[in-house]
Parts: sequence; structure tokens; C-alpha cells
Amino acid sequence: MNKTYYSLGLMSGTSGDGIDASLAISDGKTKLDIIDNKYEGYSNDICEEFHELKGKIHKIEDIEKFSKELKDLERKLTLNNSTAVEVMKDRLFKKKKEKIDLVGFHGQTILHLPEKKFSLQLGDAKLLSQITNTKVIYKFRENDLKNGGQGAPLAPIFHKLLINNKKLELPTIILNLGGIANITSVDKNNKISSQDIGPGNCLIDNWIRLNSKNLFFDEEGSLARSGKINKIILNQSLENFYDNQVSKKKSFDTRDFDLSFVRGLSLEDGAATLTEFTADICSKKITNGNVYVCGGGRKNNYLIERIKKKISNKIDTIDTLGIDGDFVESQAFAYLAIRSYLNLPISFPETTGCNNPCSGGELIGKN
Repeated sequence: MNKTYYSLGLMSGTSGDGIDASLAISDGKTKLDIIDNKYEGYSNDICEEFHELKGKIHKIEDIEKFSKELKDLERKLTLNNSTAVEVMKDRLFKKKKEKIDLVGFHGQTILHLPEKKFSLQLGDAKLLSQITNTKVIYKFRENDLKNGGQGAPLAPIFHKLLINNKKLELPTIILNLGGIANITSVDKNNKISSQDIGPGNCLIDNWIRLNSKNLFFDEEGSLARSGKINKIILNQSLENFYDNQVSKKKSFDTRDFDLSFVRGLSLEDGAATLTEFTADICSKKITNGNVYVCGGGRKNNYLIERIKKKISNKIDTIDTLGIDGDFVESQAFAYLAIRSYLNLPISFPETTGCNNPCSGGELIGKN
């Protein structure tokens, strides 16, 4: 029997609003039991600091230019993550009288440039390990980038596990609508493939955050639903996107998409146009199989409706399978931490474009 590990996955998405924490017990292969999930929000000050600083970081040289600000923010984010770890340690002990074996610490992405083999996630793993007295796995993307991959998406091997454990009819697709949208496809032969497919929430969230006084996202897509799609602007922006080399990329950064084409529109019309832009791009990459949606974007009912209009596949939220769609990514990093610890591959030529299946993640803390 394979040894199992209690692993805590910590994931902070591009929305920059907090930490998703998930506790799982797994052998890093086929066994998986999700024990607990919890969201720990950042303060408004930290959230605003992150978005303001991220807006200044466009190239690798900017990392040095803003190194002091990045270090200060990194410490704050790490302390927030340490609080999440301590909370989950207590909850695990109360439930199971067990201790956490590993922490999968993704960190907060500040810059992702796969063409330059560079991806930076803010998070001081050494400090986190010292504060919480746990083994921490971090730097999940670096080895993949060194081996010719895009460094993303990394969750597909976990998505495949969910699909297989739920005994879903194949082919099946998991669509993750985070800041960036990505899909994992498992075909009839149980072979996996994945890629980023376009913007997820990033354009809509940025538009709402910049053009409203106190909103951070379009709840249920209500603003977009009340607006009017500017079809002239939409069609021109889609034409520009598909003519651009960016559309050919396998992995995206949120900076690959900007709001300039909707400048001057009302809050509602801009949200409607950006939602349609997002739905059009995402729908083009969804082919055969039933679709299950996870990530924050699945709660944007209007966005899901617009995607449904453009595809023939059956589409539903992953929650209908008894899986909490808010925590799939954090659960994935709990699982990936175990695979990394066991030196099992976490990325594959069919998922990130790496040359060979490769493990990833570095261990810090007591062995």
C-alpha cells in the first residue's frame, strides 16, 4: 500500500484578494480525500497594494527596480499565508488528531513570462517554514520552464484524477475560469491535454475595479447583463486579437490582455462587451466532451450563459459532481506538493509543452 500524506495547498489567484487553503490526504497517485477547505481574505490595503504594484511590473528589469516594494509585500503575503497554515493545522488536529506533512505554497504571481523562461510568485517559503514549523514545497513552475514548458497550467494532472475518480464519461473537459481561463481535456483513451485558452476573469475584474468606487468584480454578471454589447468595438477587438501573435500562445499572463478597446464605454456597457469578448475567445478552444467549470468565473452566470450560446457541449459547474469549485486549484497544489515530494511528474508535454514529463517544486524545511 502506498504511503499517504496530509498536505495543505495554498493558492492565491490573479484576483489578489486572498488565499484558498485546502487540506487533503493522498498518496500522490490515485488516492485522494479532501479533508477541509478555507478562504482567508487579504485586507483591502494588501489587495490594493498588490494590484498597484503589479501594474508597475511589466518586464524582468522591473523586478529589480521595485525590489524593496516587492520584498515588503512578499513579507506581508507570507505572514497572511502563515496564519492560514496555523488555522488549518488546528482544524486538522481537532478533526483527525494528525499533523500536516507538507505545505504546497504557490504564492502570488506577479510576473509570468514563459517565453523568457521566467515566472515569479511572491512568497517567502523559508520564512513560512520557519514560522509554521512545516515542510514547504514551492517554486512549482521553474523546472517546467527550464525544460521547455510554459510553466502553466499545472493543475491538469489533478483534474485528470478528479475525472477518473468520479468515473465520468469520456471525453470530459474541465474549464477553469480564474484570472486566466484554461482547459484540461481527457479523451476517450484517458489521455490528457491542456492549455490556457484566453482571459477568464481578469479583464472583467480589472474593468469593474477601475471604474467603480467599491466593487472588485461583477457579481453574477449582473452589471454586464444590464449593459449593451458594443458590437463594432467587439468585432474589431476580436479581429485584432486573432491577428495578433498573442492568440497563438499556449500560456497567458494577465498582461497579454488590456482594456484599451473599451475605454470610454459606461461601466455596464464595458462589462457587457468584455464579457462577450472573453466568452468568444474561450469558446473557440472548447471541443469534444462534457464541460465542468471551476474557479471564481463559474459564479458569473452571464459569462457562463454567453459561453453556452457559442458551444454545443453540455456545460455545468464542477459543484454538481460534489466538488467545491472555489477550491480546485488549492486542492491541486496540495496534491502537486506530494507528487513533488515523491519526485513524480507534475507537468507533461501534453499539458505545458515541456520536453519530457518533469517534476517540479523545491522542498524547504525539516526532512
